[in-house]
Amino acid sequence: MKLMRVGPKGAEKPAVLHSDGTIRDLSGLIEDVAGEALTPEGLEKIAATDLSALPELDTSNRIGPCVGRVGKFICVGLNYADHAAESGLDVPKEPVLFMKATSAICGPNDDVIIPKNSSQTDWEVELGVVIGKEARYVDEANALEHVVGYCVVNDLSEREFQTKRSGQWVKGKSADTFGPIGPYLVTKDEIADPQNLAMWLEVDGHRYQNGSTKTMVFGVAHVVSYISQFMSLQPGDIITTGTPPGVGMGIKPEPVYLKPGQTMRLGIEGLGEQTQKTVAWNR
Repeated sequence: MKLMRVGPKGAEKPAVLHSDGTIRDLSGLIEDVAGEALTPEGLEKIAATDLSALPELDTSNRIGPCVGRVGKFICVGLNYADHAAESGLDVPKEPVLFMKATSAICGPNDDVIIPKNSSQTDWEVELGVVIGKEARYVDEANALEHVVGYCVVNDLSEREFQTKRSGQWVKGKSADTFGPIGPYLVTKDEIADPQNLAMWLEVDGHRYQNGSTKTMVFGVAHVVSYISQFMSLQPGDIITTGTPPGVGMGIKPEPVYLKPGQTMRLGIEGLGEQTQKTVAWNR
């Protein structure tokens, strides 16, 4: 299934992309694409429904973040060896973890706001992993049992805030609109192998990132198991798993960063595409 949330910001309706291309309203069935709806029992309830009998939603509606009420937005850094190299850093011996503020989450096609005083706003296409079953101290062999599905994430970053302003990476990762997710939460039964998905990102039509999840240092199962040793994971938590090379910071001879008025397009095989325009902070 491809689960969605559509409608104005703060008033999104839960929905599903039907096989006939229509978007069907799930609000009579579940409150939101969140929490209990993402558990095995919640998915069974949706799967048992005749989706063709549900009301259609206007396909011109805004697409919101594909998961609502996200409890934790956990990120894995330097999880592609070639990206670590372009960043001038060693491949880590264990997953590098940091958090991204949930207030950064926005829809996949919403405008991205360049933060006040930013000079180094950068892009990162990433595979998002959505938890559907509580996980505590799970082993790697069983880790994917706790995953409900996957989504596209643009892990936007302000590199000066991240690397030159002291402390942890979170303040370079958490500006409003720095976490577009979606357009869909694609349930794991539709993804044969999360470690073999092509991924890409373009800015103004120029392709900067062109990679695959097969080059991850630590795969999805390892990452879920690893994180569960340090904190419990609940349905609706999102783990974003790192980016392949081609970020602006790594461009030679000079880095390339985002400016207002540009357009990003990005996607992952089987998970859909995002398009965002960059705008200046103007408050």
